[in-house]
Amino acid sequence: MSNIQQHLHAIRQEYSQAALDESHATANPLELLEKWLHEALQSQVAEPNAMHLSTVSAEGRPSGRIVLLRGLDENGLRFFTNYNSRKGRELSENPFAGLTFFWAELERQIRIEGKVEQTTPHESDEYFHSRPRGNRLGAWASPQSEEIENRQALERILQVFEAKFGHDNPIPRPENWGGFRLIPDSIEFWQGRPSRLHDRLRYTLQQDGAWKLSRLAP
Repeated sequence: MSNIQQHLHAIRQEYSQAALDESHATANPLELLEKWLHEALQSQVAEPNAMHLSTVSAEGRPSGRIVLLRGLDENGLRFFTNYNSRKGRELSENPFAGLTFFWAELERQIRIEGKVEQTTPHESDEYFHSRPRGNRLGAWASPQSEEIENRQALERILQVFEAKFGHDNPIPRPENWGGFRLIPDSIEFWQGRPSRLHDRLRYTLQQDGAWKLSRLAP
């Protein structure tokens, strides 16, 4: 056995901060999601809005990456990206996805599944124009997920758009850049517990619009 395997086998994290039982559950899981997000913010968790986005291509090949939650309401969770990126293309081909939050500091995880749709142009415009100017220029400069020759090639493209828009001219949102909204139909809350006997509560959306709450074995 190599040294790295020995180290990996030796890692043991005992979870004991909190419990999660049915008395903590809300009728609507989005309310509990908002509560946990607020607690992550209050606890100063690093990147509390970072979430792992899982997509599947038309050929059935899964892929994952970290994106940032930029909106949460009764309609779902919003994030923004280049529509021509790998994730953008895969969501267009197969509009279902999974999101995972993991806050190690709080010993908590949330898994969310559902259908994905593009946000309205107004929503995309509103968020795009709230971004720092450099980020807006970057949205124009980056052919996201495409192969490029080197870093210098990317910086040359950026210089072209810096010259085009100058220091004061408005920067419009590129047509291939905007938001997605994941509309949940399953949300699972995970709280770490001692001896790996973790608490798992899963909400599943029913046909009548109500949420069914179930406890899952760890």
